[in-house]
Amino acid sequence: RLSLGHASAPPPPFQLKPWAGLDHCHLNAHGIACWISLYAAETLPTCPFSCKCDSRSLEVDCSGLGLSTVPPDVPAATRTLLLLNNKLNILPSWVFSNLSSLQRLDLSNNFLDQLPHAVFGDLVNLTELQLRNNSIRTLDRDLLQHAPLLRHLDLSINGLAQLPPGVFDGLLALRSLSLRSNRLQNLDRVTFEPLVSLQLLQVGDNPWECDCNLREFKHWMEWFSYRGGRLDQLACTMPKELRGKDMRMVPMEMFNYCSQLGESSSAGLEVSGPPCTKASLEPVKPKPGAEPEPEPSTACPQKQRYRPVSVRRAIGTVIIAGVVCGIVCIMMVVAAAYGCIYASLMAKYHRELKKRQPLMGDPEGEQEDQKQISSVA
Repeated sequence: RLSLGHASAPPPPFQLKPWAGLDHCHLNAHGIACWISLYAAETLPTCPFSCKCDSRSLEVDCSGLGLSTVPPDVPAATRTLLLLNNKLNILPSWVFSNLSSLQRLDLSNNFLDQLPHAVFGDLVNLTELQLRNNSIRTLDRDLLQHAPLLRHLDLSINGLAQLPPGVFDGLLALRSLSLRSNRLQNLDRVTFEPLVSLQLLQVGDNPWECDCNLREFKHWMEWFSYRGGRLDQLACTMPKELRGKDMRMVPMEMFNYCSQLGESSSAGLEVSGPPCTKASLEPVKPKPGAEPEPEPSTACPQKQRYRPVSVRRAIGTVIIAGVVCGIVCIMMVVAAAYGCIYASLMAKYHRELKKRQPLMGDPEGEQEDQKQISSVA
């Protein structure tokens, strides 16, 4: 029923709580159209309390509200859910179970420290996941297995010390990955090989140990850069000889000792028998009068001592070798020039000697010639 004042509210059981952009209409010449729009708005899902909702982009913005739990009445048709700048520390595994249409989820700047393995299990259409600036220390291997359309993943500014093998398996569409400002010391190449569409990788501000454990990942980084991928600086913190140096700039020759260590360790695994001890390494003294026993064919492998690579020593060796080679080259040039000059003088002298040689033998002339030859020599 129409009146000249405001349109009466729709009857229970629904309480009108329309999305942004739909305000209460005032009846005028277009009163019938306004009444129809109110009934259409009643069929739309409600917006969570204190959140901002946009019916066009299907976005629910609950950021900066100090929430400790995710609102339970988020509409099922939501495509973008913003929960950043809150006080979330625990996410139940079923919290996003009704949001299968969700494409973008932002949980940045919260207090999350652990994520259940099935918390994102129903988000099959998720394309962007922001987990920046939380307290996440570990990731479950199956955390992202049900998000095959994920293209952007931000795990920066957390407490991750390692990545479980296979955590990125199935993310064939992932284009950008940020692992900045964590506690990562080394990474496994196998973890990143499934990311065939990756274009941007951020791994800076981590305490990287540039040792043998990072050699295979260095190979992958070179391949990633070769195919056009973008990678920020991976600065070494250990050993001290490489501190502050970009891992990509360290030549592969510095890791030659890694293969030697691997060979020695594999050789040690093949040896069967009791473990080597200090007493077993000492030769057995033969008894007096007894024949010496033949030495056993298998000896305890000598454990190779770890020697850190010294970049400064290597650079100094290269400089000294270059200086020595330069001095030798200069000496060779001087010797060649001296030989050429001496040969030309001797040729000139012989020509003049032939011109001045008398037809008859002259002993005085011969003595003078001998003196000139000795002076030239």
